[in-house]
Amino acid sequence: MLEKKSLALSGHRTSLALEAVFWAALGNIAREENKSLARLIAEIDQTRSKSEVRSGLASAVRVWLFTRYADVAA
Repeated sequence: MLEKKSLALSGHRTSLALEAVFWAALGNIAREENKSLARLIAEIDQTRSKSEVRSGLASAVRVWLFTRYADVAA
């Protein structure tokens, strides 16, 4: 089931719907990096904006998390 949260990213309000496991992973990484959840997601959003591949924010967050954990596992 999706959990929807509201965030302020780059000065504007938005909402993001992700499964609980993704919210938990984002929270863990934000704590490890001593960042707010909104700041971490804003950084992912900035990376997505620079990419040639256009995707929605939720997809970009899922891919970023997958890549992050795949790199750790390798």
